[in-house]
Amino acid sequence: MQHAEHLQSSFPWRRSTLVVGAIAAVELFALIAIAAVHLAPQHVHAAAAAKPAVRHLTKAPRIAPPPAHALRARDRVSVLVLNGNGVQGAAATTAARLRDAGYRIGAAQNAQRHDYAQSMVMYVPGWVKEARRLARETGVRLVAPLDGVAPARLKGSRVVLILGT
Repeated sequence: MQHAEHLQSSFPWRRSTLVVGAIAAVELFALIAIAAVHLAPQHVHAAAAAKPAVRHLTKAPRIAPPPAHALRARDRVSVLVLNGNGVQGAAATTAARLRDAGYRIGAAQNAQRHDYAQSMVMYVPGWVKEARRLARETGVRLVAPLDGVAPARLKGSRVVLILGT
């Protein structure tokens, strides 16, 4: 029968494992630092290079927002009123109130469906301010851009009010 020979000195497993782990940790931190430098946005590097060594206490000039159009007058806003709740005459009644408030009415008619849970105001691009004003004045909480509707179906309107329940 053969017997296993016992080693006289124990192999330093613990010390070797700690040394290899420390080397791996240093390599990991180096890789993270390299990735951070290469993945950082380029304008951050340019700003850091252009930053003066001494910081002045003067305020930096503010960049003005892009010019926006002024809020159009109500008589320039044409509204299409759609009855989406199924109550007979709701679109005509609301259109009359809007006309009295100064809005132009493109049409007042039934929506394709009558199951809208809430009223909403929708708008074509460039008419968001007017849509928000109409929503505020009519008590509507939902305002969204109009998408996927043929211009012929809008009856010349730029804002659509869909009446829900």
